[in-house]
Amino acid sequence: MTEVRADTGEQSAGEPEAYQSGAPSRSAKREQEIADRAVRVAARGSKPTRVVSARVSVWLRLREMWQARELFVFLVRKEIKVKYKNSVLGFLWSMLNPALTLAVFYVLFTYFLPNGIPHFVIYMFSAMLVWNLFQSGLLSGTTSVVVNAGIVKKVAFPREILVLASVGAAFMFFFYQSIVMVAFMVAFHHAPAWGDIWLLLPALAAIIVFASALAIFLSAVNVYLRDTQHLVEVLLVAWFWAIPTVYAFSGRVHDSLQRHTIFFIPHTKLIWLYFANPVTPVVMTFQRFFYNDFHPHSTLASLKHAPIAHGVLANYPIHWFVEADLAVLGASVLLFLAALVVFGHLEGNFAEEL
Repeated sequence: MTEVRADTGEQSAGEPEAYQSGAPSRSAKREQEIADRAVRVAARGSKPTRVVSARVSVWLRLREMWQARELFVFLVRKEIKVKYKNSVLGFLWSMLNPALTLAVFYVLFTYFLPNGIPHFVIYMFSAMLVWNLFQSGLLSGTTSVVVNAGIVKKVAFPREILVLASVGAAFMFFFYQSIVMVAFMVAFHHAPAWGDIWLLLPALAAIIVFASALAIFLSAVNVYLRDTQHLVEVLLVAWFWAIPTVYAFSGRVHDSLQRHTIFFIPHTKLIWLYFANPVTPVVMTFQRFFYNDFHPHSTLASLKHAPIAHGVLANYPIHWFVEADLAVLGASVLLFLAALVVFGHLEGNFAEEL
């Protein structure tokens, strides 16, 4: 006998809810999600998070990165477009910002804090070119994996490309700032050392590889320890003063570094530790090319015709700059390969940590 029953909106005992509505209800879907999650948790167990090695050789990783070069170009373009998205001037901001910085420093060191060094703003900004490239690439590269967590968890590709794209975008901004530098040098009628322009090639390669190596290593560590990105910001503030940017290396600084020892260790010189900073030789190479004035005359009224003691630039021969930059490049390549090894061991758990 068929039972006929009025629809009162109540569910009889033992009758599933889906039977009444004809489709799984919202609560049923929620319960299914909880069940699925419970299955995944049970599969993982209560074991602590473990770093899983990707077990991919360095050379294979390099080959995969080369094969993903089109993705690298796309990500660099994306980095630049996103930064100036919905802005009226667009890429012009990348040149207006350094132009305003140069103008402010020119007024400051010419009229309010004169140091007697002519065109000191060129000496300083030639160092700032290198520092901005290094700082921007390192900071953005350190956070690149975390910022792009969405695609890291969903798409299979060499994750190092994200870091290299950040350094590549920093290099593009470096190029725009260099145009501003050249424009100011034309305005000041200050010619660089055109015969030494080839020195910039090993110097530029050294700072790019060094920034990439540090950024790849720190980006992997930052996935597990998010304080890393804030620590890097603090360390860069102190690092800035370890390079000759707002002060002249030759003279008092050089003599003091030569006179003092490293932690009172006999037969050592503090200048060794100063040049152990990989950014320093690169900065000094750029200053040699752009500033190109070893013995400038003071612009102060009381010392109008008196030369600056010991000049401004480091009076080292050409081969010193070449050897120093090549040494930084060689050490940076080794650091880059080591960073790839560390990155490969740590990326196994990126999806779970992000």
